[in-house]
Amino acid sequence: MSCHPRVTEWTMTIQAYMPHLSKPQGTVLALWSLGMVLARSCALPAVSAFLATWLGRKENTVRQQLRECCYEVTAKRRTDRCALAVETCLVPLLAWVVRLWQGTQLALALAATTLGTRFTVLVLSVVYRGCAIPVVWVVLSATAKHAWRREGLRMLRQVHRAVPRAWTVIVLADRGLYARWLFRRITRLGWHPFVRINPGGTFRPQGQVRRVALKTLAPEPGTTWQGTGIAFKGRHRQLHCTLLACWETDYKDPWLILPDLPPEARAACWYGWRAWSEQGCKITKRAGWQGPRTHMTKPERAARLWLAVAVATLWLLSVGGEAEETIPASTVPDVTAWVPTPPRMRRATRLRLVSIFRRGWPLILVALLDQAPLPMGRFLPEPWPAVAALEEPTPVLPDLEMPLAA
Repeated sequence: MSCHPRVTEWTMTIQAYMPHLSKPQGTVLALWSLGMVLARSCALPAVSAFLATWLGRKENTVRQQLRECCYEVTAKRRTDRCALAVETCLVPLLAWVVRLWQGTQLALALAATTLGTRFTVLVLSVVYRGCAIPVVWVVLSATAKHAWRREGLRMLRQVHRAVPRAWTVIVLADRGLYARWLFRRITRLGWHPFVRINPGGTFRPQGQVRRVALKTLAPEPGTTWQGTGIAFKGRHRQLHCTLLACWETDYKDPWLILPDLPPEARAACWYGWRAWSEQGCKITKRAGWQGPRTHMTKPERAARLWLAVAVATLWLLSVGGEAEETIPASTVPDVTAWVPTPPRMRRATRLRLVSIFRRGWPLILVALLDQAPLPMGRFLPEPWPAVAALEEPTPVLPDLEMPLAA
């Protein structure tokens, strides 16, 4: 492979943040991630065709080099080469984000997604400016029935080593991933869970004798409730926690969220950050890297490809987010005026017309066209929304003293 100065520059950057990789592994990872940015796709034919044309190499040669990066040892042409171990790259990947992060507050989101009909992926991402950077993931066959507990515990244990202890970290999870073991593991790590649950359970507020149905705490749009107590029934299910119940007027269902801190220290609107992880999955699958177009069928190979996707996403979002920070707020049009419903209270961020993913891509592309040094950005997170102090105690609902219907 010819030593193009931009390829060499990006390879040196990757090896600086992932020094455990061998030189061939760092080079191929740089080619994969740089080729994805150029082709706006993670499909092997698209990336190899673009790189071959740009570098003046044979397309089949480039394709084989990229393909073997995702292979296990037994499938490589030369068995003396070692396979890329994704597990050894996860802590350095998050450490890369942490080194570029401006601040000491971090929000992580745990989500499950699919790649076509072949794979199911459990991914833990850093949410950032309307998008997300995958830092830990597990890829399984979509047809395999599997419990996520072992993988979930290992993922949290891995990323914990890369985050400074003094940092404030919240972990967001949707109601489909709630489990008591997940809540407890997050708190044992010194982090703060922010987990949504289904309205089918019960809750016993502190100081009350009887339980109430969760759905009665925010029974209709426009109602909220917050307090501490015991969620769920049963020895192996009940959980001492805080409950935040909120039903916005334009939402189909209420938000029932379980954090571990007192209700006055958290706001239910913070859970809206979990939608940023969905945007990150959307980038992987459709709008950005077109993940379902890959023809891989083995989960372990897809996990190695996901590493290149994560590196490319990290690069684009760091460059795009830094560029967005330089835009004066007064120059951004008020898009809320175009929405028929009034804006929600306590909005965490401003509405953006262009995502930071799309904002970072042309900056890198223009640098390549001008043969200029590649842009390397930083992560400048938006301020966390302030929690207003409670003006009066949370009212006790009339039905808290009433037994549940049979």
